[in-house]
Amino acid sequence: MPTVVDPSTRSASYRLARTSTEVFAPAVFAALLPVVVAVHSTAPALAVGLGWGALAVLFCSVIPYGIIWWGVRRGQLTDHHIGVRAQRRRPLLHGLVSVLVGLALLVLLGAPRPLVALVVAMFAIVAAIGAVNQVWKLSAHAAICAASVAALGYLFGPALTPLLALIGLVGWSRVRLGAHTVGQVIAGTLLGPLVGAPIFILLG
Repeated sequence: MPTVVDPSTRSASYRLARTSTEVFAPAVFAALLPVVVAVHSTAPALAVGLGWGALAVLFCSVIPYGIIWWGVRRGQLTDHHIGVRAQRRRPLLHGLVSVLVGLALLVLLGAPRPLVALVVAMFAIVAAIGAVNQVWKLSAHAAICAASVAALGYLFGPALTPLLALIGLVGWSRVRLGAHTVGQVIAGTLLGPLVGAPIFILLG
């Protein structure tokens, strides 16, 4: 079981872990990565890329995480990271439906192929996380972070190798906060790229 950390802790390491967990949360990657991929795919037409990216972000980040925040406000979820495994099924299903609707729109409207590939990969990763979380609390933070770093590395090459440090930082933060065990973080770190990378590369 994850180690329970007293929320009143005010050590520097705890504050760093809390900040890292929020700044590099799945919602952040889901909001930034589609824009980066869309702009990269449509360069030098920046406005076109931003438009496609905004459409993808609406269905891959804004709507799914809006549903989560609404659940927190209504008291149906304990927190926006959905720390209680039993509470994850419904938000994940709603998120998958939203991503699927967004994917259909992107395909029908003729979105850039790499962006469509990214959204398919995101759908597959979230589906895999949801399946595992029915029986075990795998780290979604680690999975999304690792998959996002892998996608950026594929697009921009070795220049972004330093981003690998983010995977370690995010994994450490989840363990430090008592949200996951080391094993759950490692499993998430492996699942994200293993599920997402082949899809992104083959379809993109």
